[in-house]
Amino acid sequence: MTNTSEDLAVDPGLIRKYDFSGPRYTSYPTADRFVEGFGEAQVRQWLAKRNIGGIKQPLSVYVHLPFCNTICYYCACNKVVTKDHGRSAKYIKYLAREMALVDELLGDELLGDELLGDGLLGDGLLGKDRSICQLHWGGGTPTFLTHAEMGTLMEALHRHFQPLPGAEYSIEIDPRKVEPGTMAYLAGLGFNRASMGVQDFDPAVQAAVNRVQSEAETRRAIDEARASGFRSINVDLIYGLPKQTRGGFDATLDRVIDISPERIALYNYAHLPTVFKPQRRIHVAELPTAEARLAIFTDALQKLTAAGYVYIGMDHFAKPDDDLAIAQRQGRLHRNFQGYSTHADSDLLAFGISAIGRIGPTYYQNTKTLDEYYDALDWGHLPVKRGIELTQDDLVRRAVIQALICHFRLSVESVELAYLVDFRRYFAPELADLDAFVKEGLVDISAE
Repeated sequence: MTNTSEDLAVDPGLIRKYDFSGPRYTSYPTADRFVEGFGEAQVRQWLAKRNIGGIKQPLSVYVHLPFCNTICYYCACNKVVTKDHGRSAKYIKYLAREMALVDELLGDELLGDELLGDGLLGDGLLGKDRSICQLHWGGGTPTFLTHAEMGTLMEALHRHFQPLPGAEYSIEIDPRKVEPGTMAYLAGLGFNRASMGVQDFDPAVQAAVNRVQSEAETRRAIDEARASGFRSINVDLIYGLPKQTRGGFDATLDRVIDISPERIALYNYAHLPTVFKPQRRIHVAELPTAEARLAIFTDALQKLTAAGYVYIGMDHFAKPDDDLAIAQRQGRLHRNFQGYSTHADSDLLAFGISAIGRIGPTYYQNTKTLDEYYDALDWGHLPVKRGIELTQDDLVRRAVIQALICHFRLSVESVELAYLVDFRRYFAPELADLDAFVKEGLVDISAE
């Protein structure tokens, strides 16, 4: 499937007709379905089960670093606004405790020949294999940390986990908080992908959301990252922010296209001031109307695809030679809590407050406050707050959602073979609901 600007026509009438909220499906079931009845005991059990059956899955690791110097009014992340680096230094020590605790629970794996009875065949031996294919530092603002703190954290990670050749090490960057030399230092730690927050270059929008960021400092951080060997740069943009206009955002897109990042994330701002307190500082009257928001997105869709970016889906664009676009063409694309990914088969270990992980058919989330997090680890407990174990029905529905989000298509036969269901009977209510979309020309359904 090729996603060109001609393929991606948008009918405003249909958009308005079907204008209602739905989940982004970073997981299925979504995080709001997690329950506190699934906690530390269940996570311990599933960590121990990772090696059963002789199938060794690679690991991905996510580290949540919540600290920020200043607050962006649109932000919906779990963050701690402070200028006190004593708080981040303490947090890193506790992250190391959590990693050590998880490492112990992962148990040993057989390295070399296979285990037979109570002995070993040939030169086989029991040892630890903690190879990771993907590492991501998110936040908050990971670059809030000093160089020394970053180095200490990476040393702790490498005591317990070893990168596979070609592993993807990514980090979220606030260009306003990046001193010269920081990107080179991060490259020395092993990072090879960076996600740069921009949101909008329009000064009026930046002032309205308390994030004033010049194009010059953004370019400097990106240029240093490229010069230091980073192989991919992502730029984050948001549409629907206060004081945004079609013309203003079009100018931002021109500047971003000139910067030429390998990936672009174009997020839709969700105004939920009752849930996220910083959003209460945004004036509702300054938000673009639904029609204006749709026009901004439509303009961006057409402009980015015309500039050569592939529309990966939902909120992501990538150059045709980027790993995401290649993975989509090859049927290997996956979506997780950090967005689209090329690592579909890896368990995800999550460290830090509010971080969400995945082990086998389960998801879990850590406690959301520093006090709860520290208290749990002081008592030697995993700081797990809630989670869920997926049922067989959850698994088949997750597979369907993943296929549609990542590839825009679904093979009936593949679902039937993998999950032993009669697809048309199993999904009869959903297929009936799709009839209206078929009549509108939004969905094609064939025998396959």
